[in-house]
Amino acid sequence: MVLAEDSVVLRDGMAELLGARGCEVVATAGTAPGLIDAVAGHRPDVAVVDIRMPPTQTDEGIRAAVEIRAATPEVGILVFSQHVETAWASRLLAGGAAGVGYMLKERVARTSEFVDALHRVADGGTALDPEIVTQLMRGGRRSRVDALTPREREVLELMAQGHSNRSIAAQLVVSERAVEKHVAAVFGKFGLLATGTDNRRVKAVLAYLAETGSRPDVTDEPAARP
Repeated sequence: MVLAEDSVVLRDGMAELLGARGCEVVATAGTAPGLIDAVAGHRPDVAVVDIRMPPTQTDEGIRAAVEIRAATPEVGILVFSQHVETAWASRLLAGGAAGVGYMLKERVARTSEFVDALHRVADGGTALDPEIVTQLMRGGRRSRVDALTPREREVLELMAQGHSNRSIAAQLVVSERAVEKHVAAVFGKFGLLATGTDNRRVKAVLAYLAETGSRPDVTDEPAARP
């Protein structure tokens, strides 16, 4: 992995901590250009990116993440920040939710949660903090999502966060079979037919994010912070 964080103390501490957890940190960066160069040079499984980096401390990090995503889509991107930037999150997700994560620093209670999200993203999965999903939902175009029942929305929201059916069942205190039925209902309402190659789960998450406010803004202006 490549780790981008402008705070030297935090960057070195994270590198040491992740290394102890079995993650290979091949490079670190303190600036957005440094991040882009490190990814180009090492082609890691995943890049961990802070949003605000020098020189302006606004959105250089996530801009770099979007650029990396476009140039090397095989590299997973895990945004790890204390800030919510819905417009740039939308851009990051516009090319697909697979291999993308967005975690809020203050909401990660245990290192194991972060490492689990890191592995999920590196393996092509999705790891979205519930607050990110909520903020995207507030942006608001609605269509097929309106046809979902409250329980189906809960299931789909947890899918967007990267949870498996088993994990969703545990979260909602229902049977895994019940979750499977809700997931099948979501697929049906979204018009996602079973095929031999299509990943309907990923398509459902993408449709959900698109229809709840994650269509990318055509401007380069960051979204207003909540």
